[in-house]
Amino acid sequence: MDSSNRIESSSATAPRRICKCDVFISFRGPDTRNTLVDHLYNHLIRKGIFTFKDDKTLEQGQPISSQLLQAIRDSRISIVVFSPDYAASTWCLDEMAAIVDCQREFNQAVFPVFYDVDPSHVRKQNGVYQEAFISHSQKFTQDPAKVQRWKSAMTTLANSVGWDVTNKPEFGEIEKIVQKIVKTLNHKFSGFVDDLIGMQPRVEGLEKLLKLRSEDDGFRVLGLWGMGGIGKTTHATALYDRISYQFDASCFVENVSRLYNDGGAMAIQKQILRQALDEKNLDTYSPSEISGIITNRLHSIKVLVVLDNVDHLKQLEELAIKPKLLCEGSRIIITTRDAHILKVYEADEVHNVPLLSDKEARELFGRKAFKREGPSNNCEELIPEVLKYAQRHPLTIKVVGAFLCSRNAAQWRDALDRLRNNQEDEITNVLRISYDGLKYEEQEIFLHIACFFRGEREDYVKRILDSLGLYPIIGISVIAQKSLITIRNQEIHMHEMLQELGKKIVREKYPQEPGSWSRIWSYKDFHHVLMSETGTNKIKAIVVDIKEDITDCSQMVEGLSKMKDLKLLIVHQKNNHSESRLKSLSSCLKYLSWHGYPFPSLPSVFHPSECLVEMNLSASSIKSLWEGHKIFVRLTILDLSNSKKLIETPNFEWCTSLKRLDLSGCTKLQHVHPSIGLLARLVYLNLRNCSSLVTLNFGSDECKLSSLIVLHLSGCTKLETTPDFSRILNLEYLDLEQCTSLAKVHESLWSLGKLNES
Repeated sequence: MDSSNRIESSSATAPRRICKCDVFISFRGPDTRNTLVDHLYNHLIRKGIFTFKDDKTLEQGQPISSQLLQAIRDSRISIVVFSPDYAASTWCLDEMAAIVDCQREFNQAVFPVFYDVDPSHVRKQNGVYQEAFISHSQKFTQDPAKVQRWKSAMTTLANSVGWDVTNKPEFGEIEKIVQKIVKTLNHKFSGFVDDLIGMQPRVEGLEKLLKLRSEDDGFRVLGLWGMGGIGKTTHATALYDRISYQFDASCFVENVSRLYNDGGAMAIQKQILRQALDEKNLDTYSPSEISGIITNRLHSIKVLVVLDNVDHLKQLEELAIKPKLLCEGSRIIITTRDAHILKVYEADEVHNVPLLSDKEARELFGRKAFKREGPSNNCEELIPEVLKYAQRHPLTIKVVGAFLCSRNAAQWRDALDRLRNNQEDEITNVLRISYDGLKYEEQEIFLHIACFFRGEREDYVKRILDSLGLYPIIGISVIAQKSLITIRNQEIHMHEMLQELGKKIVREKYPQEPGSWSRIWSYKDFHHVLMSETGTNKIKAIVVDIKEDITDCSQMVEGLSKMKDLKLLIVHQKNNHSESRLKSLSSCLKYLSWHGYPFPSLPSVFHPSECLVEMNLSASSIKSLWEGHKIFVRLTILDLSNSKKLIETPNFEWCTSLKRLDLSGCTKLQHVHPSIGLLARLVYLNLRNCSSLVTLNFGSDECKLSSLIVLHLSGCTKLETTPDFSRILNLEYLDLEQCTSLAKVHESLWSLGKLNES
């Protein structure tokens, strides 16, 4: 495979240069120490980027010149901040020349920043720099090569790509610089964080535990252990970004527990192979073949594997990774709440992640509660008491800080009074206060994410929440600002403690009675409610994955019929055909998705005329969706793809809002009702591989398909004629590939002026 060649060649190259720092900043202190450089340094540190700034890092009594030279050589990137007085300092000029030497010798990345100086003056050593270089030439008459070296280095850097920040908003320019640094370092996580406090010395300590520079460079396993929300994953991500470049291959598998529960050990193995070896098309392999690839490939290279949130030993044992057989220099990092797992797995080092120090806790709280503004006098005196309840716990501090942001002292006192009166579980109570401070729609969004949508794509979640009328664009933004969720890689992430809080809120009044909860997310609870017929009107949402074969689908019939106020139903099950019929579904449903729907049609008692927005019944056993007329005035998406038993479509006359209709793969579909031509808002119609379809009639005289842009007919092997296109003038894409029986193309096709030739 391609990836094997890549790995073999990389492991055959010379050992990588190991750097102690990510970034070295060269600057003239009086010009920029308390302005641009200070802000840039702090921004980099908050991103977990290890940054050397001489007035912060040099140890007292060390010979500065040699230490600085070593710091430059030990950095992956250098930033040179040219300011008006930079050239006056021979110290700065020596730094700059050394940086250019490292650029040539090690291919070190170097970026110039021009602060209140013209780049052309730097390039040509004139303007504000002219007087300084005249002075240097006079001073070093015995060593003119030194001055020439400075000039040459300065010209080289001034010709490099960098940033001219003169007369520009400083914060915006610093953002650009930091994002470029993150990209150059190829950090996986730094671009998504901005609140790392005290992380640099902590990660340096973890590096020492890994013994990356040890002469005895065998394999090592490091365990990060601690309570939920304490920062295990944060430490692991910062460490990963810091050291991953030193390995032939690396991977960071997030939330191993969830991956394992959803897809077993194989799901984790696939993540490792995709990230570390860039393997593709893994879905075609059997479990034993995947394990074979892991054993044969991963044990022959120097690899870094991070396994985040492991909660059972079997999640490690079933991966086919034998630590003692790993290539020399390989490292495994595991985060867990259970120290026993690390002991049994024989981790070389187990690090108990500590709480924040008092100083760190106050700094993090201030960043969340006050942003760039300082606290008011009335609020400042309450900070120690707030932090007492937060117990130096990072997640709690973030959440409570975001909750109290922009609130006055009276509101702070009210929140503290609530905590004093309920001290059973102080951390959970602090988190609960932030939930209680949300508006109704925001609370509903929080609970939906906690119960159903943690880790899902943001656009998918927003679409569902929008159908429920919860205004997700503003709601998700607010919840993110409250530090209750984070958006990363277009996915919604929520800390496990906050997810547990959300589920606890749903269960709290009836902990042992799932039929009385507002939401059901576990198949075990779903099955219990159906079998016992204990479902009530309190159930508003169900999202379950039915992994078992259900031999008798009739058990669903009565149970679902009792849930009269159900608004969201998402079921994924194997395609189990049932001759029994569903009697009724809640007419309050707004979003219905049931992959593998086992019944031959929708229930007769199902009238969500003003409610239902989206209906996805892919791979269903439906023969006829409904009989006669049904009114779905808000329905915008209907997906019946791969419903192999579907013979005909229903009458669409009262589905006037429909925008997307997917009938692809309905191999027995023989008749599409001509009322489809009345769908004036339809944009997308997919009939791909409807291999039994002979004719397609849009009702030429009454056709209103003026919005239709995409029409898929490929694979309709029995289709004899195309429809009349004369009323579909906005069509941009038409696919007629493999329509092997097509005998006649309607002449109106040639009048479609917007049709793409491709």
